[in-house]
Parts: sequence; C-alpha cells; structure tokens
Amino acid sequence: MNEEGVQNVTVKTAVISYSLSGVRIKSWGRPSNGFVKGIVFEDILMRNVFYPIVIDQNYCPHNINCPGQESGLQISDVKFNHIRGTSLRELAIQINCSATNPCTGIKLEKINFRFRNHEAKSFCKNAIGDVLGLGQLKSCLK
Repeated sequence: MNEEGVQNVTVKTAVISYSLSGVRIKSWGRPSNGFVKGIVFEDILMRNVFYPIVIDQNYCPHNINCPGQESGLQISDVKFNHIRGTSLRELAIQINCSATNPCTGIKLEKINFRFRNHEAKSFCKNAIGDVLGLGQLKSCLK
C-alpha cells in the first residue's frame, strides 16, 4: 500500500531494436497510494519491437496476489512524442489503466508504427488525454 512516487523522468533520443519492450510504465493491480507523473518519452526509433508503447496499470503476472484488483497508483502527465518504427505485433500502443484510478494527462504526439507494411493499431482503456499529429494510428484516448 505504501509506495513512493516516481516523477520527472525523461527518456530522449534512443534507438530500441529487436526488443520485447519499447517504452513502458507498469504497476501492480493492487491498492497503492503511490504515483507516476511527469514522464516524457521523446524522439525514439524502434525496430522490430514486440510491445512498443505500453502503460499497464493492471499488471498481475500469473494472476497471483492481485487478480481482479485495480491499481491504486495514479499515473498522470505522461508524454510520448515523436516515437516511430516497426512493431512485431499489430497492436503497437497498449494503454490499459485502472477503472478506479484512470490515467490522466496522457499525450501522444507524432506517433507512427508499422506492422508488416500496414498501419499498426492502438488500444486504450480508462485513459484520458490528447492526440496531436498521430500519424497513421487511430487515437483511443478520451
């Protein structure tokens, strides 16, 4: 329950190749009073990444010690800017936030991913934010 917060982290000008994960934020699906805010991912090229952009606020590996619970962690003010490349799966953006503590202030700017020479897709749940110059991906933010 008592977790410290994480804030003001920037990842800028990077190349991620042949990786399982690109840029991600994950928190356990259980009660917490922690937070994640003021995060920036900017100018990142990805080549053949399985999970390019992920926020998972309901993380629960093997459904042990947290199944069916919602994350109490508050995620806010996260910016993804000028991130592009190729995804190894059709779903390039996956933002899965808690129903009881939705992600807020999520910004997607100039995002462009391809999957097998086609546009990649996005999925969002309980995420509130803005989309600017998204490229080919359709926005799923509210």
